[in-house]
Amino acid sequence: MDFFLQSFVLLLCFTPAIVCQVTEFVSIDCGSANNYTDPSTGLAWTSDAGMMGHGKPVVVVNSNVDSQQYQRRRDFPPDEKKYCYTLNTKERRRYLVRATFLYGSPAAEGTYPKFQLYLDATKWGTITISESSRIYVKEMIIRAPSNSIDVCLCCATTESPFISTLELRPLNLSMYATDYEDNFYLKVAARVDFGAQSNEPIRYPDDPYDRIWDSDLVKRPNFLVDVAEGTERINTTKYVDTNTREYPPVKVMQTAVVGTKGMLSYRLNLDEFPANARAFAYFAEIEDLGKNETRKFKMERPYVPDYSNAVVNIAENANGSYTLYEPSYMNITLDFILSFSFVKTRDSTRGPLLSAMEICRYMQIATKTDEQDVSTLNAFRSMSLGSDWTDEDGDPCVPTQWEWVTCSTTSPPRITKITLSGKNVKGEIPRELQHMEGLTELWLDGNSLTGPIPDLSNLVNLRTIHLANNALTGPIPSYLGGLPSLLELNVQNNSLTGEIPSSLLTGKVTFKCEGNPNLRHNSKHSTRYKVILGASIGGLVIIFVLFAVSIFFLCHFRTKVSHQKGDTKGESMRTSAKPSTTGSIARGGSLMDEGVAYYIPLPEIEEATENFSKKIGKGSFGPVYYGRLRDGKEVAVKTMADSSSHGTKQFATEVALLSRIHHRNLVPLIGYYEDDHQRMLVYEYMHNGTLRDHVNESTDKKHLDWLARLHIAEDAGKGLEYLHTGCNPSIIHRDVKTSNILLDINMRAKVSDFGLSRQAEEDLTHVSSVARGTVGYLDPEYYANQQLTEKSDVYSFGVVLLELISGRKPFSTEEYGADWSIVHWARSLIRKGDVIRIMDPALVGHVKVESVWRIAEVAIQCVERHGSSRPRMHEILSAIQDAIKIEKGIDKLSSSGSSKAQSSRKTLLTSFLDVESPDVSHSSLTPSAR
Repeated sequence: MDFFLQSFVLLLCFTPAIVCQVTEFVSIDCGSANNYTDPSTGLAWTSDAGMMGHGKPVVVVNSNVDSQQYQRRRDFPPDEKKYCYTLNTKERRRYLVRATFLYGSPAAEGTYPKFQLYLDATKWGTITISESSRIYVKEMIIRAPSNSIDVCLCCATTESPFISTLELRPLNLSMYATDYEDNFYLKVAARVDFGAQSNEPIRYPDDPYDRIWDSDLVKRPNFLVDVAEGTERINTTKYVDTNTREYPPVKVMQTAVVGTKGMLSYRLNLDEFPANARAFAYFAEIEDLGKNETRKFKMERPYVPDYSNAVVNIAENANGSYTLYEPSYMNITLDFILSFSFVKTRDSTRGPLLSAMEICRYMQIATKTDEQDVSTLNAFRSMSLGSDWTDEDGDPCVPTQWEWVTCSTTSPPRITKITLSGKNVKGEIPRELQHMEGLTELWLDGNSLTGPIPDLSNLVNLRTIHLANNALTGPIPSYLGGLPSLLELNVQNNSLTGEIPSSLLTGKVTFKCEGNPNLRHNSKHSTRYKVILGASIGGLVIIFVLFAVSIFFLCHFRTKVSHQKGDTKGESMRTSAKPSTTGSIARGGSLMDEGVAYYIPLPEIEEATENFSKKIGKGSFGPVYYGRLRDGKEVAVKTMADSSSHGTKQFATEVALLSRIHHRNLVPLIGYYEDDHQRMLVYEYMHNGTLRDHVNESTDKKHLDWLARLHIAEDAGKGLEYLHTGCNPSIIHRDVKTSNILLDINMRAKVSDFGLSRQAEEDLTHVSSVARGTVGYLDPEYYANQQLTEKSDVYSFGVVLLELISGRKPFSTEEYGADWSIVHWARSLIRKGDVIRIMDPALVGHVKVESVWRIAEVAIQCVERHGSSRPRMHEILSAIQDAIKIEKGIDKLSSSGSSKAQSSRKTLLTSFLDVESPDVSHSSLTPSAR
């Protein structure tokens, strides 16, 4: 039976459903002389001899470990340099990066090594060896920021830095996704298998992703102590379904601990805490409970409001026994000493159960050196191949600087000084140098540089330039004398030609040019320059005086004409239109006085619409008609059937708002008509109708592929973001829905219908006596408390995103049954990791599932119950743009057609115990906020 189960687990590992790409594993044995295959796992290990030219292999002595990869290590010099391994990655893909350290040797004079470990510019941790026979493991879960990462060792305070192994393990789709992965990595602090049957950790092949699950039987200081009385170990040989989000191995879930006396409790230390963490708990009911038996429990410690009051019922939460249930915290603050306990409820017949847990610390990603600066430095390195100074690894500035550069302390770091004097640099000075805007000193003397001095006019901070003793040709650029910070220029002993710029001879700059026989001085040039400069300054003064006088008279004249025109226009409007009703725009005078709208006479509108003969839709005012103005412009004319004061107010609101806002993703108002009996708005005609026509209404609609839907979402999002942030005061639309997103002839989207819009108050809130909007899109928080904010639009936009994914209506008892709402229906499926079932059937098999997940993730965030938990429009736009990049293949992610691509995103699980998560902002993760 055990053989069958192990074979089944191995089979899962190699099926596309798990997307376990063992061939992509990177396993480096640091210090080994040869490549080999580990007989216990079948994994191929590679020697680092071909990728690391620094340090030396050292044989590990007194090792109690039989594994071949721990028979040697690589030691590095205890100097001020950093030593880096470069690992190839696929940008935006998630990986587990692991470095291990087994010293093995007796401590020299009782002192063990202590040094620092970095991932790119981010400090991974301090490696402090205190036991020679212990394997120290450091793991980081990352979303790759580029097509490679650097793992660096440096900054030893005792003995020498060293490393035993370095491993890279690709993860499946959205495993370990967080809300904060653009700014934070996840550093694994603990991963424990409870109820383990031996001291040995569980990893590959039992775990197809080769995570290391520590046994709870391991005895080490402050690790899983204070165990509650009555804690017992249980196990099963039955298969446990673990195909959800993090895919813990079946072998881990086949064991557990139970509190037979009603409690489970443990204590362990978490290195580098207190800190913010991502925490996972893994439960599976692996005992066969009787008909009247139940297992219900709560988390007693650490006490967290809301979470600690939630009841865990594993079989019910997981929809059955022998099935994984994995609640998690997206963000929780934990102390260095973590004490946790679970207690059974009064109506439970069985005590609490726990199979496994993971705790990951959020590590803020440090900014690497400016990319353009790095590109220029690499250009210099390519000009002196084989030199020792070109062999330095990793980031030029962090954690230690390359020996030939000096860096700023800004974020990102900028290069302030290049020192390459006498470094055998050959060729022309790289033109990329002009982008190094932080550069203050440039030392390139004593090399074999040729060609002209490149354009350095952008380097306004440059103080010192040393180019002596090269083979440079051409003239000295005249702009050099105009560099505002330049104090010293040395171009001695080159082959420069032409006339020396007079600006370098004024004495402001220490200028040396001897050894260039073809350079010429012009004695008259200095005098002529001074005369020209004086005449120029005098001329400029005269021009400035004349200009100021002209402006004064012009402004006076315009003010006078403006008053005359305003009086004339007011009289004209009063005679050309019938008297307006109370509250109308004309009587209110706001539009007329501002001159912001184009008044179109009724006969012209009747002519354009052929007496309103072509009805094309119905808006919040009334019918909408197609028309063509005399200049050929196609328009949509919205007529207002509501003559009530409320309808008048809607009309006034929309005209007032659209008259003062202009954005490519907002439908432009061309003009309006108003009298006592009717009101009309004239808009640009949108040839492809509404988004609703194409997504969930018309049977013969023009099919929208996923990329087209993403671009439409991006366009609409930009329009809403402009209303929220580009207008002062900001504007809340209040009726965002697919029928208010119109598509032009090129299928680009524009937001329309501002009849319900409100200008936000300074505090971004507004209390209204009646909630207004459309059923299915209406923010429940706004409906409940009448508190209107921009987050109400965000909720509605989240519904639109769900419509784009699913092609379904926002509410329908026929489609959603008791859920009735697309929000409830989609939320339940996404939390189960089933994104395929919410996708429009027309999209399935034709899109990259990761792209759909990115939109599903942000859509569910948008429709959180509390507005404070919803993202802002710029964050939503960022997610949409991410999805576009993924779909276009910019991130080089391949699309998997497997049904297990449904792996649920952790950002969608709102609690550790199935309750709604608290609001967490990026700032809450910074050290200062804690």
